[in-house]
Amino acid sequence: MTTPTQPSVDASVATPLKKTALNATHRALKAKMVDFGGWDMPVEYPGPGGGLIAEHMAVRTGVGLFDVSHMGEIQFRGPGALEAVQHITMNDASKLADGQAHYSALLTPQGAFVDDILVHRLSPNDYLLVVNAGTTDKDYAWIRKQAGGFPGIHISDYSGYYSQLAVQGPRALETLGKLTKTDLAAIKNYWFTWGTVAGVPNALIARTGYSGEDGFEVYTPSDEPTTVKVWNALMEAGQEFGIRPCGLGARNTLRLEAGMSLYGHEISEEINVLEAGLNRWLKLDKGSFIGRDALLAVENSGGPQRKIVGLEMIERGIARDSYPVFSLSGEEVGRVTSGSPAPFLKKNIAMALLPAAVAASGEDVLVDVRGNKVRARQVPLPFYKRARK
Repeated sequence: MTTPTQPSVDASVATPLKKTALNATHRALKAKMVDFGGWDMPVEYPGPGGGLIAEHMAVRTGVGLFDVSHMGEIQFRGPGALEAVQHITMNDASKLADGQAHYSALLTPQGAFVDDILVHRLSPNDYLLVVNAGTTDKDYAWIRKQAGGFPGIHISDYSGYYSQLAVQGPRALETLGKLTKTDLAAIKNYWFTWGTVAGVPNALIARTGYSGEDGFEVYTPSDEPTTVKVWNALMEAGQEFGIRPCGLGARNTLRLEAGMSLYGHEISEEINVLEAGLNRWLKLDKGSFIGRDALLAVENSGGPQRKIVGLEMIERGIARDSYPVFSLSGEEVGRVTSGSPAPFLKKNIAMALLPAAVAASGEDVLVDVRGNKVRARQVPLPFYKRARK
């Protein structure tokens, strides 16, 4: 039934899913495909010895390859670029050097999240923001509204121009190193450069990732022949290290083990930066930016009322996203934001949003797992941290 202000929608006419340049490649590999934020994406690659756990373990112990071409890329150019980026993000982009990147976020006036992002400084007047796939259109509209009035900038959505492949794991450098003359060892964590990869010139090579391991994200032109060429070359180069193609399932379990936040889970428009525990990237002393006043008010009032915490299940049971969390006395106190088995740690882990007092106490809690109250202990984040060389 419709109202005069709500036009009827033909449910049989669905919006076609977007596809990366590797869609046919994923299907040829028999990947399990899902609708992820409007994109047709691989969640795992089944087969003999394959699947999510094998993909996860490949990244922890060797190397894995992800297609993350669905991510969005928004560029700020012009003499007003830095001022605009500073206004809409929480980290201090004035501290970046050419060829350096950092983690940041777009915030609401309440200090919660429009999205979390990476900011890359290409030059003093040129910044590339990498945003989440499912929020790209929303982010771009929000950015244009909030920063479009700044003088001396051009803001462009170049998402359709880039393919992005993530080579992750302790053997990532050796794998990618076979395909480029670029000195990969000289690229520090969260820095980037330009080079030729698998014969493709002008690829952006960033030492970033979302797995908790060392690795690189390689940006190339988004046409299918170029992207497939680089993908196939990486798969061949990593064969001796047990490389596996990896889907969204392993990407999620890897980032959870590494205690990394996910938009719509640990961060959202209902969770502010201080509640999310992302203070490390919040620069309240850099000057005015969207959300700053609200976050200062939270700090001045004694701090956040809620906190994201790590949980390790003591008793048998898997804490899944959105499961209720109770105190030992039986009072409902929060909810699980992300939860799953941890393939490398061989434990059931979760992150949960709990009252600050409960988080500060460090007391055990109970997670309602399909009607059963399963005991969990609070543990520090991240659950897993790779050994530094």
